[in-house]
Amino acid sequence: MSGDVLILNVGELCTPLGDVARKGGAMRDVYKAADAAIVARDGLIAYAGPRSGLNPDLIEGLAPIDAHGMAAIPGFVDSHTHFVFAGARADEFLMRAGGAEYMEIHRAGGGIARSVEATRGADLEELVRLGESRAWAMLQQGVTTVEAKSGYGLDLVTELRQLEAAQAIRQRVPIDVVPTYMGLHSVPAEFLGDASGYVDFSISEVLPAVAAQGIARYADAFCEAGVFGVDECRRFLSAAKSLGLGARIHAEEIERTGGAALAAELGAASADHLLRAEASDYRALAAAGVVATCLPLTSFCLGAPHADARGMIEAGCAVALATDLNPGSAASGSVALALAVAVIYMRLTVEEALTALTLNGAAALGLAAETGSLEPGKKADFVLLDAPSIAYLPYRSGVNLVAAVFKGGELAYRA
Repeated sequence: MSGDVLILNVGELCTPLGDVARKGGAMRDVYKAADAAIVARDGLIAYAGPRSGLNPDLIEGLAPIDAHGMAAIPGFVDSHTHFVFAGARADEFLMRAGGAEYMEIHRAGGGIARSVEATRGADLEELVRLGESRAWAMLQQGVTTVEAKSGYGLDLVTELRQLEAAQAIRQRVPIDVVPTYMGLHSVPAEFLGDASGYVDFSISEVLPAVAAQGIARYADAFCEAGVFGVDECRRFLSAAKSLGLGARIHAEEIERTGGAALAAELGAASADHLLRAEASDYRALAAAGVVATCLPLTSFCLGAPHADARGMIEAGCAVALATDLNPGSAASGSVALALAVAVIYMRLTVEEALTALTLNGAAALGLAAETGSLEPGKKADFVLLDAPSIAYLPYRSGVNLVAAVFKGGELAYRA
C-alpha cells in the first residue's frame, strides 16, 4: 500500500498534458503512446510513456502488472455535482417527460424545495451513508476527483452538515472530494418572495460560518430568472471571495440572464450549464480564463438543446464536461453517457471530450497542477479501460468500460 506501481503492456496511453486548462483547439492535442508503461512512486506519476523509454533504475523492485493491451487514461474529474443529498424526485422526472417544464415544477413548490425538505430531515450519518454509496459508484466509473455542492439546506445548520458530510465521504472512499457551498440555489420557504432578504441572510449568517468551518473551497450561485438575478449573485459571490472562497456560477441554463458575463467579470473558476449562452459570452469567458463547464446529462434528461460546446471551443474557451449528478435534473451520474452525448450530439472529438473530463475538469476545481493528466509529479490517478483505445468510449455509447481504477498509485477498484 505504498503508492508504487508498474503497469506494462498498455495498448494506448492517452492523456492531455499541462498544469493549466487547455483552451480552444489545444483541447485536441493529447499525448498518445502505444505499448506504453506507467510507473508510480509514492503515489505520484514517475513515468508515463512508451515501454521502450523505461529507466531500469526507476522500476527496480516493482512487480509488473500486465494491462493486456488495455488503454490507459487519467482518472475522470467530475467538476460539477450535487451528490450529497437526501430524497428523490422520480415523479417529477416523469412529469417533465410528459411535457411539464422544470421551472413550472419549481414554482409550484416542487424541484429543489422538495430536496431541501428531505435533506433538512436527514442527519449527518444518513447524508454520509447516501453520499458514500454514490461516491463508490462514481469511482467504479473512473472518477477519481469530484466536486460536491451543498445547496439543499438553504439554512445554516443543514448547509454546514452537507459540507461536513462531503468531508467525511472523502475519508471513507478513495476519491478526492472538493466541497462547494451553494448558498444561492433557491429561495427557501421561510424567505418566499424575498430573494434579496435570503441573500442578506446567506452573506451575514451562513458565509462566515462556512468560511470558519474551513471545508468549502468555493461558493456557487444559480443565476436564473425567477431565482436569483445578476446583482444578487454578484453581491453574494463578491462576499464569498472576500472570505477566501472561489466563485462558480450556474449560468444561462433556462434563460439567458447575464450569468456568464458575471462569471467573466468576477474571474470565476467556472461558468456552468450555458445552454442559453451566446457567442459574446463565449468570448468573454475565454478572455477571462473562466472554464466553460457543459453538463450534457442535464440537457439530455430535460430534453433540452445541448450547450454549444463546439462554438465555445472555436471561440477559444477551455471547456469542461461534468455529470451534474443531482436529484432533479440529472439523476444519472453516468460518465460514459455524458461523454457519448458530448461526442455524438455536441460534436466534440473524443480527444476534446477526454480533455474536458480530465485536465479541464481539474482546472475548474483549481487542481490542474495536481491531477487531470498522466505526467511526472502529478497524482497517480488513472484508469484502465476494457478497450484498446479511447475511440471505444463514445463507440460503446453509455457502456462503462472501466476495468480498473488506480488512486494515488494504489488499486482502488477492479471490475
